[in-house]
Amino acid sequence: MRTTMDTAMDTAMTAVVRDSGAYGGLLYVLPPREDALWLVMTAGVPQDIAVPWRRVAPTDPMPVADAVREQRLVWVGGREEMARQYPRPALVLPYDFALGAAPVVSGGVVRGGLVLLWPGTHASRLSREERDVVEAGCHRLAGLLRQAADSGAPLLPAERPRTLRPPAGRVPEPAEASALSAFVDRLPGGSCGLDLNGRITFITPAAAALVGADRAALVGALPWEALPWMDVPQVEDRYRAALVSRLPQAFTVLRPPRTWLAFELYPDSTGISVRITRGDPADGAPARTLPTAGPSRATVLYHLMHLASTLTEAIGVQEVVEQTADQLLPALGAQAMVLMTAEDGRLRIAGHRGYRTELMDRFDGIPLSSEVPGADVMATGVAGFFATFDEMADAYPAMVHEDGMAAWAVLPLIASGRPIGSLLLSYERPHTFPPGERAALTSLAGLVGQALDRARLYDAKHHLAHRLQSALLPHTLPRVPGLRVAARYLPAARGLGVGGDFYDLIRLDEHTFGAAIGDVQGHNVDAAALMGQVRTAVHAHATVGASPDDVLARTNRLLTDLDPGLFTSCVYVHFDLATRRACLATAGHPPPLLRHADGRTELVRVPPGLLLGIEPDTRYPALEFPLPPGSVLALYTDGLVEAPGVDLDDAVAALAGLLEQADPGDLDAMADALIRHTPAPGDDVALLLISPNA
Repeated sequence: MRTTMDTAMDTAMTAVVRDSGAYGGLLYVLPPREDALWLVMTAGVPQDIAVPWRRVAPTDPMPVADAVREQRLVWVGGREEMARQYPRPALVLPYDFALGAAPVVSGGVVRGGLVLLWPGTHASRLSREERDVVEAGCHRLAGLLRQAADSGAPLLPAERPRTLRPPAGRVPEPAEASALSAFVDRLPGGSCGLDLNGRITFITPAAAALVGADRAALVGALPWEALPWMDVPQVEDRYRAALVSRLPQAFTVLRPPRTWLAFELYPDSTGISVRITRGDPADGAPARTLPTAGPSRATVLYHLMHLASTLTEAIGVQEVVEQTADQLLPALGAQAMVLMTAEDGRLRIAGHRGYRTELMDRFDGIPLSSEVPGADVMATGVAGFFATFDEMADAYPAMVHEDGMAAWAVLPLIASGRPIGSLLLSYERPHTFPPGERAALTSLAGLVGQALDRARLYDAKHHLAHRLQSALLPHTLPRVPGLRVAARYLPAARGLGVGGDFYDLIRLDEHTFGAAIGDVQGHNVDAAALMGQVRTAVHAHATVGASPDDVLARTNRLLTDLDPGLFTSCVYVHFDLATRRACLATAGHPPPLLRHADGRTELVRVPPGLLLGIEPDTRYPALEFPLPPGSVLALYTDGLVEAPGVDLDDAVAALAGLLEQADPGDLDAMADALIRHTPAPGDDVALLLISPNA
């Protein structure tokens, strides 16, 4: 049941669309306690086109999300601008139209957002008068939304957005209607009308005869549903193009078995008028051909899905390069690709495919001020398309034709509204770039730009984390006379590839030394930083001569004071080479393995203490045992043995078996064999092997 508020909202929406000169609009609301915009009303736009954006999150790469989040009017002046700034909606609707999005705000509270659509013939900028109309319309809509909320009946999303009726067309007098009907019937070919949802509202007898169907069966139906031979991508695509751009469109289609029919579409705010004529049967080719528009909508969406899904999985710049080359070159018919970025005022080749490395090396590192397309596009954010080398030479006289290609597209890689790189696509044969294809290529490059931005951030974090961890782990182990050691560290494969596993070998005096191994919970920079603190604390307490139990107790008190929120396991061993004995204490860590000189291997069963950082006054029992020449003590972290679905005791027993079979005379080979035993790359691994000499 319609209310007074519904009528007022409809009136306000109709007025802002009409007075701004737009052909359609979408009204979004931000319901109370919701974190997304919901589409509640459409005008002049079929719901099937608007449905993909019924719910828009504030962080979505959409104009209305930016408008609401940044509290400003967002203007997109055409297809190429849409492709640069918002590649995802541009790929779904690769047509000529202009768009404005504005926040709907009242009393300092965001109530929603308004999107208005203009034909492709609109100027590249909004006029002052149009901007004033949009601002006034948003103000009026915001006031109504506030009034509804204050009355306890806020406008909430329904199962389907409300669609306003298009303006009624002029109703002719009876005599004029008869004359109009006769006029239409006298025209060559046939005619029909479609409403904004694509359904046939009127069709002449001649048109029905041309398509070979009964008029009564056609009225009210979608052409591509009523006529199976029209169920081909370009038919619905050209209908959508006419609807979204409000510009005339044309296409041809074969009516089986041999009849070519040409269709011309003329849209306005009430629907689409269609003229149908026969094609030229002389050569069996269509009399009118669809204007070249690059990839069809179906093809574009196919490439979008594949490229978006693969780039989502790319975790570094080189993966972005590889995925882009793998997906785009075969899909677009290009033969070569170069991905370029900027670094310290210079052009950097991040990766390439189909070009000689020597040629790329000549361009890598040139100043961004150089007169080359890759640098220019990066500076301006405007794509360049060159169907011949003459066209490129006109724009860049200093360029030399040395790559053997015949056509080029140079595309900006846009992220967060700014160019961060450029993408060169090269074709071995002459290649024209009609407007539809230019927009599609620019949109696809936008996806690459967003992926590249994420990948560069990942690479930077990854590099920083590894530098941090490398600085915290020992660069080399001290040389201890009478002792052989081997150490290995394997970073985690998930997260940043860093973690809290550590090891250390501490020379105390001529005959004694300490060894530690531990594992801080987590696989991130926090874990690596805490690992450095734990290793430093263990090292400091050991060098003042503390016993193993005391080293762990003091380190534990430090961690409980720091309260880092992460737990740490650790083993510390004190060795006396003069007596050939060792003393060991553990804090919740996997027990070491001891391989005797005869090959027999056993667990060093010391009573485990609590993990470090839980209770400040925890005591850590110690165990003393002999470590004769030829024996090997293996200290390791749980990443070497733990795996989902595998019993821990069985895994440790398997590790002991590998230790028994390895050659104790070559600790490096033994360490490599044990590292290869790692069940899965999900956790980091540390390993320290210690063996006294005879």
